[in-house]
Parts: sequence; structure tokens; C-alpha cells
Amino acid sequence: MRQVSRRRFFCFMAGVGTSAGVMAALRFGREQADVYASDSELQIVSRRSWALGSDATITILHQDASAGDAAIDAAFKELELIEDVMSLYRANSQLSRLNRDGVLDDPHPYFVEVLHAAQAMARRSDGAFDVTIQPLWNVYTAAQQRKQLPTDAEIAAAKICVDWKKVHIANSQIRLDGRGTAITLNGIAQGFAADRVAIVLREHGVEHALIDTGEIGAIGTKANGDAWRIGIQHPRDREAYVSVAKLAGRCLATSGDYATSFSEDYKQHHLLDPRTGRSPSDLSSVSIAAATALDADALSTAVFVMGADAGLRLVAQTSGADALLVLKDGRSVATTGFPTLDA
Repeated sequence: MRQVSRRRFFCFMAGVGTSAGVMAALRFGREQADVYASDSELQIVSRRSWALGSDATITILHQDASAGDAAIDAAFKELELIEDVMSLYRANSQLSRLNRDGVLDDPHPYFVEVLHAAQAMARRSDGAFDVTIQPLWNVYTAAQQRKQLPTDAEIAAAKICVDWKKVHIANSQIRLDGRGTAITLNGIAQGFAADRVAIVLREHGVEHALIDTGEIGAIGTKANGDAWRIGIQHPRDREAYVSVAKLAGRCLATSGDYATSFSEDYKQHHLLDPRTGRSPSDLSSVSIAAATALDADALSTAVFVMGADAGLRLVAQTSGADALLVLKDGRSVATTGFPTLDA
């Protein structure tokens, strides 16, 4: 079963081979190449698929459409590799095998790299970011199938298995301590995937691209030289955006309570505090702009769990990172460097 994506962005494509003065706002991933009549030497090449529990869309601008197709082929091949390593939705992925067996020999270097990054974020966030959250997720989804919330006893039993210090990482082996311990990389793998796609595209000569693997990465600019612009979904209106971000050399990730909710009032949802076993009550969404999509992805989850005050302190300690927070009461708070359109 496909998991509902945690967020949705809107892509503002003005200047991507459009006629002067024309602007369109699209949900990222629709067929853009068929929408715009090009007056630029750059050709639009776009493709959409599915990876790591989310829609994945890559749109590039290239002088040669055939070369652009080849670059996108290579990028999706890279995504396929990442799926084989880190997907919860593939029974024989390295992640699934680790959760099933408690140990994985000869892990792929990508797995080791992402887990080290995840553990670093766990330390920095005092455990708010924790890849061993999967047992709690399982309890909530099982209760949802019964059209209920989990009981206090079920939450307490799952929490026993949740502790990021139970993960032991070496280049030759990854090991989980304790019966029932399991990990998910859904709070970091999509960002890593966006970063890897950007690397592959650059290796194929791509200088301008917008990447959506569930998190957003940007290379270069639009055809008119302007920065890529991304509308960030309003957490209470699926057809509106709360702000527009300009991506010039930075990536973007959003974590929100609206994507997978376990209660109609959005109080219980997929973003769980590993320390309490319940959803945090402070925020509706967190958007992070950072130097890498991996950093943005992990930070958006950590900040959401930590809450506004502690989360903003963590952002301030992260070089190149800025945040836009939407509180439960609808108010927005942004750091001074968050790249809004009017900034």
C-alpha cells in the first residue's frame, strides 16, 4: 500500500520556457512539458514516477532533449537503487531485511551514510528525531484500521522498542538491539534521494533542474534566470499555499500534521514524539530551507517534534538553515533568512 505523502508543494513555473508575462501554478509533478510553448533555447524534459512512498518528479532544462532524457533515466535509476536499500515498501530491501532479522551484513554505503546522519540529528535534537519510531507507527496504523486510537498500554509497549541508541552502525554491519526494534527512514531518505538525484543530474551536464522526491531540490535557475519558486501548502487548505519560497542554492522540506492524520481534529497524526508516544501539539507544519535536502528533511521532522521554541534554537545552530513554522492557531513564524518571495 502506498503511504500518503507527508507534504505537497506547488511549483510556480513562470519563465520555464513560457511566453512573457505568463505564470502558472501547478501541483509539482503534472506534465509541464505539454503546458508551455517554449521561446527559450532550453528544452523542458519532465518525468514523474513513484519512490520511497511519494510521487517523484524531475523537471530539467537542457539544450538537448535527448541528453535530458538520458540524464533523467540515470536519475531514476539512482532512485531505484535507493528504494532497494531504504524502502519500507519493498519486502527485500536492506531496510526491510534489517527490521526482519535485526542485523544486516555488508550494508550499502548509502544506508550507512543516512543512518549516521540520522543518529547525528537524534543527538542534536535530544532524541526528538528517532529512526526507531517505526513500532509506534505500527501501533497507530493498526488502531486506525479498527477506527480507534491506540490504548495507553499499546503505546507504552511500543515505546519500549523506541530508542535511537539501539541502532549500531559500522561499514560492515548494522545491528538493532532488542526484540521488536525497527526503523523507518521516512524522515530523512526522501531528502537524501533528492540530493543524490541532483548529483547524478550534474554528472550528466544538467545545469538547471527542479527535483521532487517528496522533498525539493533545485539546480540553477528557471529559463529566465529567476530562482525556482515553490508554493508551500497551507496546512488547513489543500488548494492554498501559506507562502512562496525562492530556491537559490538551497533545498526545501515540509513536515505537516495534515498528510496522514489519525484524528479529524489533526491532534493525532503520523508525526510522533518518540519520547511520549503521541503527536506534538504545538505546530501544524514546519518548512525548512537548507543547503541539502537531507538536512532540510531531518530538520523539518525534528523541529516539528521539538516545538517552536526549541526547534527554532536547533535551526539557529544549523549553518545555512532557515524555517517557516505554522502554529496550531494559524499564526506563522519565520526566521529572518527564510527565502520567501517578498524577502
